[in-house]
Amino acid sequence: MSEAEFVPVAEDAAPPRAEAARLRDVSADQWRAGVAAWLGWTFDGLDMHLYTLVALPFVAELLHASLTDDAVGRYSSWIQAAFLFGWALGGGLFGRVGDRLGRTRTLMLTILTYAVFTGLSFFAQAWWHLFIFRFLAALGIGGEWAVGASLLSETWPRRWRPWIAGVLQSGVNVGVLFASLIYFVLSLADMPNRSVFLVGVLPALLVVWIRRAVPESAEWHAARLASQTGAGSQPVVPGIRDLFRGPIRRTTMLTIAVCALSLNAHWAFMFWSLQHLRNLPDLRGRTDIGQLVSLVLTLLMLTAIVGNFLCALLARRWGYRRVIVLGCVSYFAVMAICYGVPRAHGSLWWFLAALGTCSGLFALFTMYLPPLFPTLLRTTGAGFCYNIGRVVAGFGTVFFGLFSQVGDFRLAMFYASFLFIPAAGAAWFLPELSDEAPATPQI
Repeated sequence: MSEAEFVPVAEDAAPPRAEAARLRDVSADQWRAGVAAWLGWTFDGLDMHLYTLVALPFVAELLHASLTDDAVGRYSSWIQAAFLFGWALGGGLFGRVGDRLGRTRTLMLTILTYAVFTGLSFFAQAWWHLFIFRFLAALGIGGEWAVGASLLSETWPRRWRPWIAGVLQSGVNVGVLFASLIYFVLSLADMPNRSVFLVGVLPALLVVWIRRAVPESAEWHAARLASQTGAGSQPVVPGIRDLFRGPIRRTTMLTIAVCALSLNAHWAFMFWSLQHLRNLPDLRGRTDIGQLVSLVLTLLMLTAIVGNFLCALLARRWGYRRVIVLGCVSYFAVMAICYGVPRAHGSLWWFLAALGTCSGLFALFTMYLPPLFPTLLRTTGAGFCYNIGRVVAGFGTVFFGLFSQVGDFRLAMFYASFLFIPAAGAAWFLPELSDEAPATPQI
């Protein structure tokens, strides 16, 4: 397949499709694809944040150490780094599988992977057991992102993309809310911290329904057929090397920069903010710290849902690129002000609400990134670029943790916030997509 076939926006090669103008015009197959992707993302959110809720106490238990022991913070950050590395590797691996085997079959594989290995985390007896299980679970979580996003971008109306992005990203937030609620209940019942991982097995049940009810993307089928070079020949499917050839190379490099920088800062906040809260001087000795951490995560997710749809509304008016730039700058400003000076937990709530709202910028990635790449390179391209960011974020979680004193992770988040500035700069040079006059879907 020649380089000339790879263009920054690849939808011109896709077969034309009649697009629904109202929700009642959406077909049953489209609804099933949407529900499958949304539930996959919901369980993504559930499984990915179970560890952040119990990181320090569970690792302390495995190490037979106290929460303020320096080794607890160090090993917990390495386990989180392993998760982010696995997330990145899974995005590239399953992204490739998704372009070869199809979106639906790959979606099932990703969900089964993260469900099984999240459940196995319950049985960890040493920190390195948890390290391995979180890495393997992350392979499926990382793969599900690119596959689910591509499935929806190929099946639902293009002009609804900003709203679809908000709905899809909200699935992650709802999953995290479930995780937070589960942890809250388990902490009230004084259950062991490891118990939360048993809940992570539930997504495996979703695979049975997807296998029976969700059809493959017609756009993927058409692209596979068009890629055959002759009668009876095998389809020619592009690979990762093709991301760095021809005119698509510039888009690839800019997308990697935006994802690597912004996700590094975002995950530094998501991981260290909860650990920072546990160790604030004004909270020491409190017996309800687990419930408080759960409430903070609930606040972050509820405001993130607001942020998802706020960014969708702004993207409809101003375009994805400008709103991503604005989101990065806003995230930097709030995060730097919040953690620039020591604060008691009571003064953090409004800042945390604002930070949760700023995280809505990542909702736009779900519908913006896949269409930047050709159909048969879509899950590979989106998965590879987005998940390179997770590799960097994995290193960043450990790196920024080195700036912190034992039990005080404020500086980790303050320094990480500055990464949003170059992320905004790189996003400004990305191409803009046209969603053909996006409009709110009508009932």
